[in-house]
Amino acid sequence: MRRVVFNQKGGVGKTSITCNLAAISAQQGYRTLVLDLDVQGNTTHYLVGEIDAEAFPAEAQGVAGLFKQTVGPRKMRNNPDSFVWETPWENLYLMPSSPVLTQMEKELESRYKIYKLRDALDKLDSEYDRIYIDTPPNFNFYSKSALIAADAVLVPFDCDSFARQSLYALMENIAELQEDHNPELEVEGIVINQFNSQARLPGELVAELEDEGYPVLSTYLTSSVKMRESHREHRPLIDLAPSHKLTQQYLQLHEELEDALSRAA
Repeated sequence: MRRVVFNQKGGVGKTSITCNLAAISAQQGYRTLVLDLDVQGNTTHYLVGEIDAEAFPAEAQGVAGLFKQTVGPRKMRNNPDSFVWETPWENLYLMPSSPVLTQMEKELESRYKIYKLRDALDKLDSEYDRIYIDTPPNFNFYSKSALIAADAVLVPFDCDSFARQSLYALMENIAELQEDHNPELEVEGIVINQFNSQARLPGELVAELEDEGYPVLSTYLTSSVKMRESHREHRPLIDLAPSHKLTQQYLQLHEELEDALSRAA
């Protein structure tokens, strides 16, 4: 199962959702891989902290190393699993981001390497039960590659009017990509994040999305300073604070997604 977490609007919780759902999958016994396609590397930093640039040259590591070998005479010389790192948690693995992804993007796009990520993940399917992909907050080469390679997409939504307008454009882009490149891609659901039940606007926006037929998931994620602590400590919530309210919401969201997978199977 390959799941992309994607939104064209920044600050909606892509990294938090990716890492915490993946950590729960790993804790529940699923061999889980996280790919960080965002050049900012927030997912990489969340799971493994700062990377020693001298010990681990950026162009040879993780996603950058994987894409680099698709260009020129060294095409796919190494197995994609050689670009995967272990994390401190059992069953949880990472293909880290790199700053050089920005420099590589133009060449990859001009050489039409848009399907290379899908080819790589085809080779990894037997190695991992769950694959989570964090994407840049725009519709670029890397996010398109992820959507082409994925089975499903989760869309974070942070309950403001700007997020709603962004959602409309995002869904149009996903529909076009489905038609042109990946008809099997499923919009698994919209994840309501940073939800404030005490305010009127968030509830109204969610109700309007449901009335318009958008697949809003029933589990809402609320705001908490514990998430910022989790980022600082480089520890997903299920490890840092397993009994916390927000952790329980993530567990419920994970269960909702797994139940839907079971029903579909």
